[in-house]
Amino acid sequence: MQMTNTKPAASKRYDLEERTGQFGEMIIAFAKKIPVNLVTEPLIPQLVRAGTSIGANYCEADDAGSKKEFRYRVSICKRESRETKHWLRMVAAAASELKADARPLWQEAKELNLIFSAIFRANQNASLSSFGFRPSSFLRHFDFDIRHSCFLGDPSCPKSFVLASSVAASWAAPTRTRICK
Repeated sequence: MQMTNTKPAASKRYDLEERTGQFGEMIIAFAKKIPVNLVTEPLIPQLVRAGTSIGANYCEADDAGSKKEFRYRVSICKRESRETKHWLRMVAAAASELKADARPLWQEAKELNLIFSAIFRANQNASLSSFGFRPSSFLRHFDFDIRHSCFLGDPSCPKSFVLASSVAASWAAPTRTRICK
């Protein structure tokens, strides 16, 4: 007898560890497509280091033993996602034939940066004593659905959803927040 998932696909929750892991894999696949020449040779390792370290630092933040360590690791995730955007831009400038492939990666790096920025700011504004230091428990407390995200000016984003850039301001009190695509 074959087992099937009885829950609808829309209710599936994607965790941030999986999302950052998949992002790192996509960065590696993209880096393999970049033509190696005098200009791109130094860019490739920088892109791979920045893009893959987001997931590693998220795992470290998830296992943090103190609030200080948690904040430090989340700040690294935030910085590395911003740095990844920079390296993707440089690679797109150096190898213009890869601009179309770099665009969705840049968008995902931007979304990750907004998510980690919101977590970092929320950690400053809210007491984490009731739900520990782990971002997974923090996000569960606020029912933060990281499956999708949208940004200002995106016509496909329903107006009833909250944008990632404004999430942190509403996190002082528990709310149900969804980020959509």
